[in-house]
Amino acid sequence: MKSLSIHIALLFSLAGCAQVPGNREVAPPQASEEMDITLFSESALGSMPREWEPMIIHRNKKRTEYALVSDQGQKVLHARAVGASSGLMQKVDIDPMKEPQLSWKWRISGLIESADNTDRTLEDAPARIILGFDGNKDDLPFADQIMFETAHLLTGRELPYATLMYIWGRKAPVDTIIANTRSSRIKMIVAATGPKDVGEWNTFSRDIVADYERAFGEKPGKLIGVGVLTDTDNTGETVEAWYGDIQLTPNEPMVDLYLPVATP
Repeated sequence: MKSLSIHIALLFSLAGCAQVPGNREVAPPQASEEMDITLFSESALGSMPREWEPMIIHRNKKRTEYALVSDQGQKVLHARAVGASSGLMQKVDIDPMKEPQLSWKWRISGLIESADNTDRTLEDAPARIILGFDGNKDDLPFADQIMFETAHLLTGRELPYATLMYIWGRKAPVDTIIANTRSSRIKMIVAATGPKDVGEWNTFSRDIVADYERAFGEKPGKLIGVGVLTDTDNTGETVEAWYGDIQLTPNEPMVDLYLPVATP
């Protein structure tokens, strides 16, 4: 039950309200049409990024430390987890069909040497980008509907229909899809793996519509939450991560390189 409650808390946080100690809730920003992701570089150093809220996975777990810092002349979000698990999230309202290209950069201090994302007891990652999507829950399997109903009873709020994560894994090949061991509504895609490029900035661009379809076998609904998570609560290890701006943009137009040849 404890493990299930952690996954419920994660989905609950992405639904737009973060839990904090003392059963107090931080109200999310009000949604508006096409509410975009607020860039880390737009907030002051040493502070928390504007519009982002704490994402507490479980109130009894130690929290990951987050702060905006300067790294190589750029303003980025720094995370440090010492046997800890918590994230930051922002509520958004974005049509992924209009803006499917997710771009971000991150770097990590090292791998979590004992992590295994296929094992619920060792499921940690030095860096994660988390996306929460809306959708029709009525068509989900019975077990998933029970999970959503239970979470709704516990929290009083509707949860995201599906959650997609991009992670830095330890050994699984890039593009591997890893299903959550507790819920079919949470899937992880390995965006980076192994020790290659550890300590270096890595830049990514992913088509979230294509990735969602590959992970869940259907087209995505609206994107309603974006989060970051650096966690070592299951392994007890220590790791640091740095996150650059996270952005969604339209697909680049195709350029026709085969121009017609003029004839005399």
